Amino acid sequence: MTRRIHPIAGFAWIAVAVLGLATAGAALGTAAPAAAHNYLVSSTPAAGATLTTLPPEFEITTNDVLLNIDGNGSGFALQVRDSAGRYYGDGCIRISGPSMTTNAALGAGGTYTVTWQVVSTDSHIVSDTYRFTWKPPQGFTASSGSTRVPDCHGTIKLEAPSAGGQGTSASRTVDSGTLQTVLWIGGAFLAVAVAVILTLIFARRGRRDDEDEDAPEHRPAEAD
Repeated sequence: MTRRIHPIAGFAWIAVAVLGLATAGAALGTAAPAAAHNYLVSSTPAAGATLTTLPPEFEITTNDVLLNIDGNGSGFALQVRDSAGRYYGDGCIRISGPSMTTNAALGAGGTYTVTWQVVSTDSHIVSDTYRFTWKPPQGFTASSGSTRVPDCHGTIKLEAPSAGGQGTSASRTVDSGTLQTVLWIGGAFLAVAVAVILTLIFARRGRRDDEDEDAPEHRPAEAD
């Protein structure tokens, strides 16, 4: 006896495949804009590091070329503050390819906070904040710092990230991409689960149909 596959089961597999492809396309389509934002690759000093020697420059390096349209660094900033809130450095920055640098200056030893902001290659503002520890070497001459934000003669303006996505921190960008990956995987598992359930239902229904056909009342009468 030949087992028949219910035709609806075949259509169910096709529908589930289409659903899986649609879910993957939606996830990838949503993740594409987020992936276009620049994100932090390395920094000097590094986040959480203990600095024992003052480097010539503090540097922020991203994954892609920075968008410095006017050549003056408008929209870019690299600020360093101590635990008392005093600022160090003159606020002047230099932009080259994916990197932004500023002359390094620090005061007494302690915890410092770096706040940086760049214009991403997709024209969006990307910013973030991290901390490091400063342990100056013997004989180091500490800078006095300032209570005013250094603005490099008024050419730098640090903008607060907006709710509309024009200001996006590096950590927020990575989380968005991770979320899209999770959604894609979840959609794929859901599609497979639906396919298995539908197949079992229609396979069971097909067996019942075969049993009904094999029943005595469905068999042709034998000639005497």
